[in-house]
Amino acid sequence: MDTVPVEAVPAGAVRAGPLTDALFDGGFEAAHRPWTEVLRREVFRYRDGLSLSERAESAYERLREVNGAVGSVPEFVGSTTRLVALHEWLGMVDGSLTTLATIHYNLFLGSLLRLDPGKAVDPAPFIRLDDYGAVLITELGYGNNAADLETTATYRQETDDFVLHTPTAGAQKFMPNTGPAGGRKSGLVAARLIVRGQNCGVHLFFVPLRDARGPLPGIRIRPLSEIPGSSVDHALTSFDRVVLARSALLAGEHTELTAEGAFRSAVGSRRRRFLRSIQRVTTGKLCLSGAAVGGARSALAIAVRYAHHRHTFAPVGRTGVPVFAYRCHQTRLLGAVARAYAATFLLRAAVRECGRRDDGEFAEARTGTGEPGGGAGAADAAEVDVLVAAAKGWTTWQARDIVLECRERCGAQGLLSVNRIVDLITPIESTITAEGDNLVIWTKAAADMLTGRGYRPPAETAAPAESAVPAASAVPAGAADRAGPAAAPTGSRRLLEVLIRHELRCLRRARERLGRPSTGPLDRWNHAVNPGLELVDAYAARRAAEAFLAAVDQVGDTATRTVLDQLFQLFALQRLAPHAGLLLADGHLSAEDVRELDPAADRISAWLAPHALTLVDAFAIPDEVLQAPIATEGFAAAYDDPAGPWREEDAG
Repeated sequence: MDTVPVEAVPAGAVRAGPLTDALFDGGFEAAHRPWTEVLRREVFRYRDGLSLSERAESAYERLREVNGAVGSVPEFVGSTTRLVALHEWLGMVDGSLTTLATIHYNLFLGSLLRLDPGKAVDPAPFIRLDDYGAVLITELGYGNNAADLETTATYRQETDDFVLHTPTAGAQKFMPNTGPAGGRKSGLVAARLIVRGQNCGVHLFFVPLRDARGPLPGIRIRPLSEIPGSSVDHALTSFDRVVLARSALLAGEHTELTAEGAFRSAVGSRRRRFLRSIQRVTTGKLCLSGAAVGGARSALAIAVRYAHHRHTFAPVGRTGVPVFAYRCHQTRLLGAVARAYAATFLLRAAVRECGRRDDGEFAEARTGTGEPGGGAGAADAAEVDVLVAAAKGWTTWQARDIVLECRERCGAQGLLSVNRIVDLITPIESTITAEGDNLVIWTKAAADMLTGRGYRPPAETAAPAESAVPAASAVPAGAADRAGPAAAPTGSRRLLEVLIRHELRCLRRARERLGRPSTGPLDRWNHAVNPGLELVDAYAARRAAEAFLAAVDQVGDTATRTVLDQLFQLFALQRLAPHAGLLLADGHLSAEDVRELDPAADRISAWLAPHALTLVDAFAIPDEVLQAPIATEGFAAAYDDPAGPWREEDAG
């Protein structure tokens, strides 16, 4: 292929502002900047040496501060964009606070306001945060199979009430935040509704849990062991024949318990009733993705700045250089920056698609009875479910890898809580498990994609004659460092084509495995599940790449667009490298392409290196929110000793 060298862009020619606009989809001022101001407040400052109980109380105190800045809580809870934006910033500051926020606003209030439109339960105490909301779904023996959980709520027609009960040890509610921190709490408890001896499926029930004196009668709450890096008051919770009023049943508009004690529902299957009850889990996946991606961006801002401040040995004749001067540091951190941008763009795309569904664009997906219908609307809604599931797994796994990379690049400084990075690890691990374990939700997504539900394979274009990556010999000696990637990778569209071909190869392989002879449904699925997971990964990466390139196209400033395009190419090259062998075998890459993947990534990293600080400045994180001494040029001052011997020498 004839390649056109990309001329070097002076570092000062690229400003963070246009990059910020691209990253935040033009919504930084409205949805994000207000939180950068709130999180500067003293209550959010890092404090060393707090006990576990003190940190737990601090998280609830911080939630009260957040609540005061939300404005109209019902409007806020109803906006996926605003909820995700909040989580992106909380994910940088306090993982425990992030957990409380997603439970209270998204799961608790979001479900309560949707399933109780008549306000049989007064939401005011929870809107004011006089009372905290918890959600109790998972049981000790039932996690991702929560539709089969054991807790029962039995309707008594003679007294027109329910009896909530935990029948076995395995039915204890596992790790809701029902401990003593924060004060009064109520919960939405998932339980089997039993009417006239019939199991009517799992529904949510409003249950007051504890007041200032402790758990209410019939409710047993036992603290779980400590989770390193988390101060949420997780507990095991069980119910001993707790009597609930009729109004406790939160069935929404699709289910009715008549005055005569008859159960009626417009939704035919028990499983679908349960899924409708926990619909806010989909929004929760996006909130957790936002928290993880926000944490990853903050770790990168710290690590890249520290790499420019921290000096190390240098070649003969030089007194020392920043560690970022070394290519091994550049390729790792810039590769992580590229993945953070890709994850952010994928998150934005998923939020937009979820917003379209929430705004009613897919209304034709449902029949008059509330049951999912057929047609284009149902297909579009199913595609959103697959996209959100794929994006949640991909972004949170990427975030973990990015934070671990940043921790290592900061050496021993990265192990100190005061420098923030290490404290991001456990919260991001939590996002990988919460709202559906990543592996489980990807397995469900893979099954949907292989059966044609919620997935339309991308169109395969004719293979171009040119190679994907040019040989190093195509670059004149010294041109890579002098003029940037020069003849490094081919165009970004060509790299996207290869990502599409990789996805289609994964699809063909998974379908072939699904069609193999088997001894039964489980055996048949086991043939295909691992290739199916590879398909979900390829799909998520392709959607991230498309969102990335769409953002590039929206940038008006030429220098900024060039830098963003080169960052995309670094992402794509590093994404393709692990699959190079199979892409070579299938003819999608040439042998020369494969040889050049790593050298091309090196050349782009060298070209991008002068822009590294601008790329992380575009995250728009104020120092008062970042709160990491090593992210500042004079970081050594944080360790100064007023009584140190150098003080005497300075005075002399």
